Amino acid sequence: MTIVMENAWELSDVSMWFEGDYENFTGMPPTEDFSPCMVDTETLNKYAVVVIYVLVFLLSLLGNCLVILVVLCSQLSRSVTDVYLLNLAMADLLFALTLPIWAASKVKGWIFGTAMCKLVSLLKEVNFYSGILLLASISMDRYLAIVHATRTLTKKRHWVKFICLGIWTLSFILSLPVFVFRRAFDPPFSSPVCYEDMGANTTQWRVVLRALPQTFGFVLPLLVMLFCYGLTLRTLFATHMGQKHRAMRVIFAVVLVFLLCWLPYNLVLVADTLMRMQVIKETCERRNHIGRALDATEILGFFHSCLNPLIYAFIGQKFRHGLLKIMASHGMVSKEYLAKEGRPSFVSSSSGNTSITL
Repeated sequence: MTIVMENAWELSDVSMWFEGDYENFTGMPPTEDFSPCMVDTETLNKYAVVVIYVLVFLLSLLGNCLVILVVLCSQLSRSVTDVYLLNLAMADLLFALTLPIWAASKVKGWIFGTAMCKLVSLLKEVNFYSGILLLASISMDRYLAIVHATRTLTKKRHWVKFICLGIWTLSFILSLPVFVFRRAFDPPFSSPVCYEDMGANTTQWRVVLRALPQTFGFVLPLLVMLFCYGLTLRTLFATHMGQKHRAMRVIFAVVLVFLLCWLPYNLVLVADTLMRMQVIKETCERRNHIGRALDATEILGFFHSCLNPLIYAFIGQKFRHGLLKIMASHGMVSKEYLAKEGRPSFVSSSSGNTSITL
């Protein structure tokens, strides 16, 4: 690929064999440990990637705007979970706005300068970390409401605002390494790139600055979700609460789609990190394979920003009802159709005011 994201480190190691010696012709600072590998940077068809990015951008823009509109218009029935999902839609929308920039960079290289390089990279990282942290918070809320039948968080709804603010702050902190070190480079014999400048000992720094966010921004939230949803499911099946089963479908679908989209990318990142640490033997072929896998799985992760609204539309009955109410209020559908098609078949998902609007 012309533009390198998480796997941009490969470009610094592009070397050519010339008269029996390996010479580095990229001129890209910072250079890593010397590696006689000719790295294939054209891993995917760039025009196909551009089409995918544009499609995801349009779907995400439309879908997440509708989600935000429905949640904001359902103030009376808005639950704690809805507040989390509202913030999740905002994160996806902010990231989607950067996709046209990524798409353009695939064709022409990074022509937007260092400031834009830092900004769009930051939004990508914040979107990922805020997404998994918000889903972990939802899992804890469902766990407390269903397993312990407590209304502590739902009664004190102002706590949710502080929790969301804390999530955004933590996501920003976890994303700071990318924001600080990324800058635009224009190396010879290559298109301009958005790259991480870490000075000397690049490999060691990348391992440290990747392991910390991955631990606190992916592994730990994932363990929290597995624990909370495991006990929540056990309680639901043990007590035969059919109404709660139906309400939880949306949440489980959101979590499942998030993992399907982002887990492959993070697993490849783990493999890449292990290779840097020499836990996995590094070869030119393996380095190229990991580079291609990073490119492909990153595109899969980008898809996530447009999928949640589709889940709400196909599974979330109350989301459809809220959307139809808005359309009916503007004369786009008849009130008779609203009464016939838009009435949700469940009211609440747990105890007290914890109905899942979506």
